[in-house]
Amino acid sequence: MLNQLLRDLVVNQILPRVQTPGQYIGGEWNSVRKDSAAVRGRLCLAFPDTYSIGMSHHGLQVLYAVMNSREGWACERVFTPMSDMETLLRERGLPLFGLESFSPLREFDVVGFTLQYDLCYTNVLTMLDLGGIPLVAEERTREHPLVIAGGPCAANPEPMARFIDLFVLGDGEEALPEVCEQWLELKQAGL
Repeated sequence: MLNQLLRDLVVNQILPRVQTPGQYIGGEWNSVRKDSAAVRGRLCLAFPDTYSIGMSHHGLQVLYAVMNSREGWACERVFTPMSDMETLLRERGLPLFGLESFSPLREFDVVGFTLQYDLCYTNVLTMLDLGGIPLVAEERTREHPLVIAGGPCAANPEPMARFIDLFVLGDGEEALPEVCEQWLELKQAGL
């Protein structure tokens, strides 16, 4: 379900003041919008770099298609905002949001980061902070999304271990759906 209030604030008050505003609006060809009330779980794939870098990453496209093809799951995307957008979000107290529904990151069941290179680690923290998710994993409760990470840098998880709840090693196409399903089962069981 579209967060119309946040969308209107972003479109009317923020986008006219940033460079390349199209990267924050979604609606690209082949993007998928599902009704959040009609699904069991919601995942936001978080690419800790700009839209122009993240959208050209094949792995993101594959995982987006895999998760959106699953019945009962809605998958959205979010990228690190450029400095002008970050400043305006912070000034107005607005959260970082998924492109498809304008839902704040804190409202998803799972937020999955791809760690392609270690220079993006600070962007992970920026995105968590802007998304209203506690930075340190031990400060999160079941009310927060599960924060996971995969990709090449997940092979050495220690530098980000304090901030990530779960690292996924290997091919995400097989592991990601299983991790997401298991998380929902644990939440429903109250564990």
